[in-house]
Amino acid sequence: MSSTDFLFILETNGIPIGNDESYAKELSRFPNLYVRVNLKGTCEEEFSRLTGAVPEGFQIQINALENLMKHRVNVHPARMISFIPEENIRALKKRLKAINPAFEDFEVEELILYPSVEERLERLKVSYITGYTPENIPAEQI
Repeated sequence: MSSTDFLFILETNGIPIGNDESYAKELSRFPNLYVRVNLKGTCEEEFSRLTGAVPEGFQIQINALENLMKHRVNVHPARMISFIPEENIRALKKRLKAINPAFEDFEVEELILYPSVEERLERLKVSYITGYTPENIPAEQI
């Protein structure tokens, strides 16, 4: 087997790629690469609340999707939906669809409530809508 027989998945929040397009150009050299941009939030406000970073960081993640598409890198967005009200999910789908119709169907993740995760969420006063305990993760989420 050669390395071209494998699909390599790069998971990223997209910040470096959205900040500097040359990363997307470099990644385009690898035909067996799939980039999964895991969005932090559905909009600027949510991004800032969840990450503690400046709201403009969300647009940098969107820029990463655009840069990767521009350089023909196999890319798709992902988002943890456990913190998001349904109306925000719909708004994100609309925003992503404007970039690429295929992005409307982004990859979905849900919160796994490990003890350390629960402690951190409580400390940060972040509430969630859905989540699973480690022993009750649905098979389709594994």
